Amino acid sequence: MGEQFDMFRTEALPERQPAARAKRAAPAPARRHEVLDEAALVSMLEATGRYRILRRLEPRSIVPRDKSRFPCLAVIVDTETTGLDHEKNEIIELGMVAVTYDPAGQVGDVVGIFNALRQPREPIPPEITRLTGITDAMVAGKTISTAEVEAFIEPADLVIAHNARFDRPFCERFTPGFAPKPWACSNVEIAWSDRGFEGTKLGYLLGQSGYFHNGHRAVDDCHALLEVLARPNGPGGTAPFAELLKASERARIRISATNSPFDMKERLKARGYRWNDGSNGQPKSWWTEVDEADAEAELKFLRAEIYQWPEARPLTQRLAATDRFKA
Repeated sequence: MGEQFDMFRTEALPERQPAARAKRAAPAPARRHEVLDEAALVSMLEATGRYRILRRLEPRSIVPRDKSRFPCLAVIVDTETTGLDHEKNEIIELGMVAVTYDPAGQVGDVVGIFNALRQPREPIPPEITRLTGITDAMVAGKTISTAEVEAFIEPADLVIAHNARFDRPFCERFTPGFAPKPWACSNVEIAWSDRGFEGTKLGYLLGQSGYFHNGHRAVDDCHALLEVLARPNGPGGTAPFAELLKASERARIRISATNSPFDMKERLKARGYRWNDGSNGQPKSWWTEVDEADAEAELKFLRAEIYQWPEARPLTQRLAATDRFKA
């Protein structure tokens, strides 16, 4: 009878030595054609039609301004703040990317990057930290130099934000150097749906462009927006930046529905009108901005649906790019 195995035995059993140990074969070296680099793997997966690969966004390298091939300068700006109200909330991070372009709207080179954190007067709300990842410890003792910001934006021919209605009031409150600049909003001044995009949020636009990034951090969002704006797509293969540049050159009309009936406020809100309390010198009223070509249709809507009086004369103001998206 052979040796019985004792499941409670603690000492090691002697190793059984086979009469003849088979010689192990050394692993065969990888064949050259089987070694695929990252790009080849991505191409192979995408070629199946069953995969879509998102690539991590890599910021563009900085080129000295005098070496850039295009003469015009745009500054893409993004802010992270303690809340939505520019009157009481504060900037905690400011990011900017300066990029050259030509008059036709072709994007050139990144010629400057600015990014800085700032400690607000009050602790950062928990929901802001959850959204941005910015903590009180990260901003402790940090300030943003207004002189450096003003020097960065001074040569800009155009300031771009993905939500200029939000960012411009915060930026102008931080430093008046932003006030005289022409502004453009890549969220509302580009027909993204005509270019095949399913939404206008930056994360959607970037994902459908084939990238992912560290969202809700100011300078990272600036780099992301640049890639989306510079990537040719849509009818004729034009880049969204060219469309945005043309939109910034068109005048817009600000329409204030002064003395509109109180019970019509929900209809105005549903149409995109915003309330102004009069503290900024503008009329106390519901208001909106439209392209100059759409102004007459908007006035007809107000007369027929809001005032219900064909002779009503809502206040209109013609706005250039230096006046748009202010508070």
